Amino acid sequence: MENLNYSNHNKCSDFCCTKVENLSVTIGTNKILEDINLHFHCGELTSIIGPNGAGKSTLLKALLGEIKHTGKLTYVGTSSKGVTTPIIGYVPQYLNFDLSTPASVLDLFIACNSKAPVWLYSSKKYRNKVSESLSRVKAEYLIDRKLGALSGGELQRVLLALALDPMPNILLLDEPVSGIDQNGLELFYDILMDVKSKYDLSIILVSHDLDLVAKYADKVVLLKGTVLCSGTPKEVFTNKTTSKIFGLSWYDEDDSKNKGGKK
Repeated sequence: MENLNYSNHNKCSDFCCTKVENLSVTIGTNKILEDINLHFHCGELTSIIGPNGAGKSTLLKALLGEIKHTGKLTYVGTSSKGVTTPIIGYVPQYLNFDLSTPASVLDLFIACNSKAPVWLYSSKKYRNKVSESLSRVKAEYLIDRKLGALSGGELQRVLLALALDPMPNILLLDEPVSGIDQNGLELFYDILMDVKSKYDLSIILVSHDLDLVAKYADKVVLLKGTVLCSGTPKEVFTNKTTSKIFGLSWYDEDDSKNKGGKK
């Protein structure tokens, strides 16, 4: 049952609501998702949780238009123009590349934002712009670092900076901090909160880090082929269905806030 309730925003970006209506995905004879109905609003971080194989990554791919689906996706703007097409940023779980590559972070940005080979471009033309993009994720010092020398947390922040260039209306993140140490986790989420506050975009995050979801998310969706429950972290983590799937009995709203939760 879809029960996300949203208050009106005094400040709103170009796209105030992403509506997912009756979305289903079937691959071969296997139905991965069925009758997904959700609303995502700007200025909010919605976390998608669920067991392995629940269809979380499939939902993101459907939103990206990478896989076929039935149902309807509608992006509603704040102006009278009505339905329009948003800019969508995406951060994958990891990036596969040759660790021995001599390419730097700057080279990666140039390669992702140009049609010609990297060596045909002057790095001076892009350096200031790339440095500004990296500063959003507290990583400008990495601009000349070789990709193979980046830690897991540093690489994910670089990928986040890429996803924010240009600044999207909707940011999708597919388990972006998997395998990162605790300090890296906290830093990544703190950066997300800062970006959400400054740029008022919709953030949709797939995560298995339930403690951090409880601490930072505005809304949570429990997915297992379909939406089992949704709402605030308190509503979802105290729901009997969530407890049955994850064996949870740990959620305490006051304790979550004391951990430095909602910004």
